[in-house]
Amino acid sequence: MSLKLLHEPESDDPILSVVNLIDLFLVIIAALLIAVAQNPLLTPFSQRDVTVITDPGKPTMEMMVKKGEKIERYKASGEIGQGDGVKVGAAYRLQDGSFVYVPESR
Repeated sequence: MSLKLLHEPESDDPILSVVNLIDLFLVIIAALLIAVAQNPLLTPFSQRDVTVITDPGKPTMEMMVKKGEKIERYKASGEIGQGDGVKVGAAYRLQDGSFVYVPESR
């Protein structure tokens, strides 16, 4: 039988390390929940339409469009300025920053 005095250090309890791990996991889960809540595409309470463009102007460009509950994803083909098409008009930027489209007459 041993007498435990108040000034003696307590023996290491293995359950204390488990409690510390649980605290660590709670902090990690809270950080992940904050990251998900700040993502505009994943916010379930957002009623706004959102467009996210990654790598703009590069061959690896992607665009994600959220309209209501529907999310569409578009990827660039890597071919800039190529393809079949016909010029149908011209667009002009005015001094106030707005654009005017002028169709060509045939």
